[in-house]
Amino acid sequence: MPKRRLRKAAFLAVAAVLALLAPGAPAAARTDPGIPPLTDEQGRTLTLRGWNLADKEHRGDEALADITERSLRDMAAQGFNFARLAVFWDDLEPRPGRYSERYLRKIERVLDWAHRHRVRVVIDAHQDVYGPAFGSHRGIPAWATRTDGLPYRPHPDDWFAEYFEPAVQAAFQHLYEDDDLRRAQARMWQVLAGRLADHPAVFGYDLINEPMGRMREGESIPDAARRIESTQITPMYQRIAEAIRRVDRRHRLFVEPTPAAGEGVPTGLGRIRDPKVVYAPHFYNAAMEAGRDYDPSSGWLPAYEAAVVHYPRAMHIPVVIGEWGPLNSDLPNMARFYEDALTSMSRYATGWASWTWCYGGAYCAMDERGRFQPNKSRTAEPYASAVAGTVRTASYDPRQAAYRLTYAPARGGTTELILPPAPRGWHLTVRGPARPDTTRVPAGERGTVRVRADAGSGEVEVTAVPG
Repeated sequence: MPKRRLRKAAFLAVAAVLALLAPGAPAAARTDPGIPPLTDEQGRTLTLRGWNLADKEHRGDEALADITERSLRDMAAQGFNFARLAVFWDDLEPRPGRYSERYLRKIERVLDWAHRHRVRVVIDAHQDVYGPAFGSHRGIPAWATRTDGLPYRPHPDDWFAEYFEPAVQAAFQHLYEDDDLRRAQARMWQVLAGRLADHPAVFGYDLINEPMGRMREGESIPDAARRIESTQITPMYQRIAEAIRRVDRRHRLFVEPTPAAGEGVPTGLGRIRDPKVVYAPHFYNAAMEAGRDYDPSSGWLPAYEAAVVHYPRAMHIPVVIGEWGPLNSDLPNMARFYEDALTSMSRYATGWASWTWCYGGAYCAMDERGRFQPNKSRTAEPYASAVAGTVRTASYDPRQAAYRLTYAPARGGTTELILPPAPRGWHLTVRGPARPDTTRVPAGERGTVRVRADAGSGEVEVTAVPG
C-alpha cells in the first residue's frame, strides 16, 4: 500500500490556534454564487468525486507498482469519476535533462485504465519534504536540491516538522529564486504535459503538491504563508502555466496554497494569468491528523470554509479539494465528520479527491479485503456528474438516502447522474421537460442515468430514492 501519510501537527496545530483566535471571522456561507463551477466541453456543469492514487514506496523500475487496474475499476464501481494521480519529478528526470521513457509509459498505463473506467485524472506533481535529498521522501530530484550547507534533522514521529529544517527551507527558496532551477521545473512540466496532452483521461495538472517555503526570523506561520504564496509561489505558478501552454492549451491548471489554508488561514496567492485555473486547497485538521476524533464544537470546519472561499471568489475560479480525509475513520464522531465535511464542501467546491485509494489501514479507502474502511463508504453518494443547464439545487439526505436535483435545462442537452451500489437499488422520478434513459438501477450495481431535455421550458426535477 502507499506510504502512510503522517501527522502535520507541528505546523498545523499552531496555524489552527492562530486562525480560530483571529478576530471577526465570518460565518460559513450557505451558498456561494461568487464561485463558478467547472464545466466540460459541452458547457455542462461538472461534479468530481474521487480519490488520490499515490505510490510513494516504489521508484525507478518499480515506480507506480502499487497502482493497478483494480484501483481504477473498484473506484469506478463505487461511483467515483475522478482521481488525482501523484507523479514524482525525481522519477521522471533522475538526471538533469534525462527523462525516463519507462516512467512516462507507466503513467500512460494508469491513464489507459482510467479512461477504460471513465475516470478523469489530474496529474499531481507531488512532493513531500522537498524530495529524496531528505531521507526517504519523494518529489524534487536530489540534483535540483540546494541547501547552502545548512543542517537537516529527520523527525521520525512527525515528518511534517521536517519542512522547518533549515536545509529544507533553503531548498525551497532556491527552487523559487534560482534561474536554472526555474527553467528545469518548467522543462519538466513541458515534457510531462507535452506527452500527456492528448490522452483522453487527462483532466488537468496540479502544479505542485503542498508548496512550502522559508520562514523569516520572528515571522508567524500565517504571515510567512501569505508572503511565500504572494511573492514566490504565485510567480512559480505563472512560469509553469506559461510553459505548459506552449504544449497544451486545453487542460486545466490546479494551483494549491501552502498547507496553512487547511486550518482557516486565507491564502496570499495572487492571480495566475490563465483562463483555466482551478483552486485546489487541501482540507486537513491538526487534531485529526494526529489521530484524534472530530470535535464538531471546535469551530475548525466553519473557520476553514469561511477562509477558503475568499480566493476563488476574488479570482472567480472553481474549487476542487485536492486532498482530505482523517487518519482514523473508526472513531465515535467520524460519521458526523463525513456528513459535515461533505455538506460543507458541496457549498463551494465542484468536487474533491479524498486521500487515498489503497487497500490497508490508516488513510486507505479500503481494507485488505477490498471493503470500505469504517465511515468511508459515506463518500459514495449519488451526484450529478454533468448537468446540461443551470443547477438550481442539488442535495443528498443520507438519513433518507434521497438525492434531489433541480435545474433549468439546456435544450437538447444530456444530464448524467451517478448512483453508487445500494442494497435495494435506486428508483428515479423526473418531472419537467426531460426524459431519463432508465428509472431503475438494480440492487448492488453502480448506475449511470442519462436525462435528456425535451423541447419546451421549465425546470427539471430529478429524485433518486432506494427501491
